Amino acid sequence: MHFSSKTPEWSTPRWFYKGVDAEFGFTLDPCSTHENCFCPRHFTIAEDGLKQDWTNDIVFMNPPYGREIGRWVKKAYESAKCGATVVCLLPPRADTRWFHRYVMSAERRFLRGRLKFGDSRNAAPFPSMVAVFRPPTPKTVRVKRNGYEHERSRT
Repeated sequence: MHFSSKTPEWSTPRWFYKGVDAEFGFTLDPCSTHENCFCPRHFTIAEDGLKQDWTNDIVFMNPPYGREIGRWVKKAYESAKCGATVVCLLPPRADTRWFHRYVMSAERRFLRGRLKFGDSRNAAPFPSMVAVFRPPTPKTVRVKRNGYEHERSRT
């Protein structure tokens, strides 16, 4: 991905990726090129990661930051509901529909300062955040029956 305001693609800084990968252990990068991918399993624009299944993956997603970003965040949200863990590097756009519809339900981590994307000498003209979409966890309830307590799954 490129570092330019003429394109919606911003290459993830290697040091940043290594830090979050150490925590999550990514298996898929759905928004990359062959040159800047970090995972052996990745999708380029030609494969269109929006059309692919992410269900069984731990995904690192640095989506294109243009108008289509909402579609990528929706895909992350829906994939997590089906079992994926999706970690997204995003601009915190609290004034958008996609942010309130999807990101507000995610774990949110705001980054201090501004990232330098790709090989740029200059920091991005916007702040960054990480949104983590996790699969649902079964809920348990404590039930007392015949004098004994036990836990029962409740979905």
